[in-house]
Amino acid sequence: MSDEPIDLAAALSRFEQLWSPRVVTRVNDYDVRIAKVAGEHVWHAHDDTDEFFLVLEGQLRIALRDDAGERTVVLPRGAVYVVPRGVPHRPSSPQGASILMFEPSGTSSVGDRHEEVPAHVDATTGHPL
Repeated sequence: MSDEPIDLAAALSRFEQLWSPRVVTRVNDYDVRIAKVAGEHVWHAHDDTDEFFLVLEGQLRIALRDDAGERTVVLPRGAVYVVPRGVPHRPSSPQGASILMFEPSGTSSVGDRHEEVPAHVDATTGHPL
C-alpha cells in the first residue's frame, strides 16, 4: 500500500476489466476497493459482513431480496449505500459506473452464497492496483 495520496480517477484509468475490483488501500483489516461496472453482477449474499458502496461516476442499482420481497435502490453519483450482512443482492449498471467498496480483507466479490458466476464477473477477493 502506498504512503502517498491516491488519486481515484488515476487509479481507475489503470484498468478496464468490469466487475473486477482493485484494492486501493487498507484500513485496519478492511479493503478499500474500486471497480468499473456495467450490466449485471450476480445475485449473492455476504453472511458475515455488510457491504458498503459509494458511486464515484455513473449510476448503480442494487436489487435486494428480503422478507418483504424484492426491491431496487438506485444510487446516483456521490451516493452511498450499505447492504446488510446476509441480504441477497445484485448490483447492476445499465450505462456503466465506477464504484468504491469498503469490506473486510479477503471478502469474495461474489459473497458466501451466489448463483452461477457468469464469465463477465470476476470472482475475487480483490486484485492489487
